[in-house]
Amino acid sequence: MTAPAGAARDELAELARDAGLFADWPDDERFGDVAFRDAAVLILFGVLDGLPSDHAAHDHAVSRDLDVLLLARAETLRSHAGQVAFPGGRVDPGDGGPVDAALREAREETGLDTTGVEVLGALPSIPVPYSGHLVTPVLGWWRAPSPVGVVDVAESSAVFRTPVADLVDPANRVTTVARRAGQEWRGPGFLPTVGGRQHLVWGFTGLVLDRMLDRLGWAEPWDGAHEYELIP
Repeated sequence: MTAPAGAARDELAELARDAGLFADWPDDERFGDVAFRDAAVLILFGVLDGLPSDHAAHDHAVSRDLDVLLLARAETLRSHAGQVAFPGGRVDPGDGGPVDAALREAREETGLDTTGVEVLGALPSIPVPYSGHLVTPVLGWWRAPSPVGVVDVAESSAVFRTPVADLVDPANRVTTVARRAGQEWRGPGFLPTVGGRQHLVWGFTGLVLDRMLDRLGWAEPWDGAHEYELIP
């Protein structure tokens, strides 16, 4: 019998207390010394109010109606154009810290009613040398879901809720491969289809989801040789 999506809240709350979650985060020495700026993202899980996943996760570890909130950056942005990401951005001076920043950014980017979000905790901060940010993932549970969508087309092209069971479906798992200037970067990727549109989740967002799903015991075995080459 599949565990109800609400049961995932307790597992996520336990994960929020895992200080070693990103202890072996991959280093990238290509960028040398970087002056990091503080940033935060909201990783918001909840119970999907639309169509659940068609995929029955292995051992019924993930309910078909458990989902996570994601967005696609606008193609016109100078940085991370078109990439799928968690809502988030830099910590502003007026923010009370990364939690406030993550909630504010999510509200501004998706129209989220943050009063319906239970903050489960802030995960360990992660350095992202490519963008020069020290990112704090804030883990949340959507206890009272509200409508979300694109607020500013100059910032985002799509806002969507993705069933977690679709993310862990081995058919939707790939190894992304990026090649530039004789160097190669490989990492975990996801190819969920939401509303008839397929999205590629990779980079920072893919790495964080991959680490979390593995640690939670929600991930399924998948073929790492299934590669998806990124076009520069």
